[in-house]
Parts: sequence; C-alpha cells; structure tokens
Amino acid sequence: MPLELRDMQSRFRAAVLGSGDGALGALLRADENIAARVAVHRHTVRRSLVEVLAAAYPVSRRIVGEAIFAQLADRFVVAAPPSVPQLSAYGGAFAAFIAHADIGQRLPYLADVARLEWARAEAYFAADAPALDFARLAALPPEDIETTRLHLHPASRLVASAFPIQRIWQVNQPEVAAVPEIDLGVAETVIITRKDHHVATRAIAAGDRAFLTAIANGGTLGEAADSAVRIAAAFDLRHALRDHFIAGTFRDDAQQSLT
Repeated sequence: MPLELRDMQSRFRAAVLGSGDGALGALLRADENIAARVAVHRHTVRRSLVEVLAAAYPVSRRIVGEAIFAQLADRFVVAAPPSVPQLSAYGGAFAAFIAHADIGQRLPYLADVARLEWARAEAYFAADAPALDFARLAALPPEDIETTRLHLHPASRLVASAFPIQRIWQVNQPEVAAVPEIDLGVAETVIITRKDHHVATRAIAAGDRAFLTAIANGGTLGEAADSAVRIAAAFDLRHALRDHFIAGTFRDDAQQSLT
C-alpha cells in the first residue's frame, strides 16, 4: 500500500534529520537514486542548521574552534531538530546541550556563555515597546514611589553565572586578536537590553541583580530596593535607575499606570 503523504513526510524528515535511513527503510534500499537524493538533502539541511547555530553562537564557536563547534552543532541538530518553521527561533536549547556534552564538562563556563549569546538573540528579536521615560517616574508624588511597580522591557534579559561571562564574551569579539588571561573565579550577572535597535550587554553588581529580580517577580520599587540592600548595603537606587533608564531596561505603556 502506498505511503500516505503525511506519513511519507514524517519519515523523510526523520531520514534527513536523523542519524540514518531507517525511517524510509525498504523504499531507499529499492532505489539507489532515491537514497542518493535523500543523502544530498540530509547534508544540505544539516549543514544549513549548523550554520544557523554558528551565526547565533559566534563566541562559543570561536572558543572551541570551527571543527569542534561543527561537530557539536551537528549532534545537536540530530538530537533536537527544529520544531517550528522559524530559523531565528532555533537553537535555544543549545546551551543546555553544551552543558551535558564532553566539551561542556571540560569548559564549564561555555554553557553560560552560550546562554548569554542566546539571550542577546532573543533580545534582538523580542517584541518592541517604548522604553520608560524618567519623567514619568519623576512626576509621581513622592509618597507613591515606593509602591510603584516597573515592568521589564520585552527585550530585557538577565543572565547570571558563576563565571565572568561578560568578560569572556567581550574578549572573544572579532576585533580582539589576542585573548587575554581571565580569572574564571569571578562570577558575573549580565543585563541585556535593546535600545534604538541596538542590543547592549552590561555586567551588573549583586545588589542590582537582586533589584531587577524583584522587579521581574512583580515587586514594588520599595520591595526591590530592600532586596538589593539586603544583598549589598551600598546599593544606590538612584544610580541604578539612572543606568537602567539610559539602557532602556524598563518599558513604558501609556495604557498602564506605573502603580
């Protein structure tokens, strides 16, 4: 009985993205021309997906080298092929895949660097929204400031690591010819923002991390500031807000009050 179209498509996808031709079985064994064509498709599709990952993770690729990255990415393509027809959405699970791979065990910071890279990609493609204007906050009565709730911009991302991921990312940019020695014992938290179509990456202190985490969890400005001070007594709310307003960390919604 001829294979139904949907069944044939599913088997073809498995043959192209999987590790062998078993999905099409006797059909391929009976026609060498079909087998050869499937092999061409397999090579083309998998190479294209590896290139998609290489474009999303240029720093990770530079750290491990082209050959190792290509092998790692190809294994990821087989283990986690695309689930939606949108290439910009492919690769979000790559950092977790790296963490469990041999290379991730040898370079324990690599998975977090990949997380940072993916967060930058997410920020670039995130929904647009106006950034919060400082004048909106400044116009509030002083007694309302502590109970005000801010909202992270859709493009804002917070990535925490036990390693200096911002520093590692910085020194592995294309314009840096020689990578300096880095103290891997320094933990870093990075805030990623997008303003005027430019994605920015900035390391922040522990107090600011606690502040933003509280904001993200729905806390008021007063609650977020208290969380920050418990972590870092010297936390300066005015200084932190100034930096976040400049970066566009928070969104402004004319239909929604700040409280």
